[in-house]
Amino acid sequence: MRMKFKPWAREELETSPFYIDNPQNYKNKWKTSFEKEQELHIELGCGKGNFIAELSKNNQGTNYIAIDLIDAMLGMAKRNVEVSYGIRKSTAKEYVEDEIKKQEIIKNLKLTRYDISNIADIFGKDDNVKRIYINFCNPWPRGKHHKKRLTHERQLNQYKEFLDGEIFFKTDDDNLFEDSLKYFDRCDYEIKKMSRDLASENGFWNEEENIETEHEKMFKAEGIKIKALIAINHN
Repeated sequence: MRMKFKPWAREELETSPFYIDNPQNYKNKWKTSFEKEQELHIELGCGKGNFIAELSKNNQGTNYIAIDLIDAMLGMAKRNVEVSYGIRKSTAKEYVEDEIKKQEIIKNLKLTRYDISNIADIFGKDDNVKRIYINFCNPWPRGKHHKKRLTHERQLNQYKEFLDGEIFFKTDDDNLFEDSLKYFDRCDYEIKKMSRDLASENGFWNEEENIETEHEKMFKAEGIKIKALIAINHN
């Protein structure tokens, strides 16, 4: 998703208590960045952050890290998290002073900026990541760009370096989904569940709630079926 430059994003991120600007310094010690040592889940390509905002707010017993490369995206994600947690009334720039002081309530979520193609540079075995979320990533339809897909074998092999658990993957793109099934198989992931019409499945995510992303709502409104899978890496 393309987004216009937002001049306020960098400053807001740098002053946010739940943004980390140097993720490479936390490899194998992400647990030290959180108040409580809890199971760790990460979202790759968090976009505007609506998904991770709702997920982290509703699951305080899990720690989350959301990653994107674009400051403007992360800036919007920060504001959407604050709205979700009741820290600010809207994503408009204006703050209420008392709301700023309440940012200490966001204790189980970190946002960070990094190039996901080099994700193994910032996570290691000792981080014990139990789940990765990949929601509506760029399908990179041209063959020469397939290696950029977040579900490509190149990426899946990187995830195996730090993931001791499962990947939750959603997409609207038929070709990406079918190719991804092959990628997971060739990298020895177990496909626990898969669906080519997520809306028809009840309790698909291990009986957990299906949190709809902005893209998901848009695609469903257009009559496009959502494809999904749960893949497990057995270390």
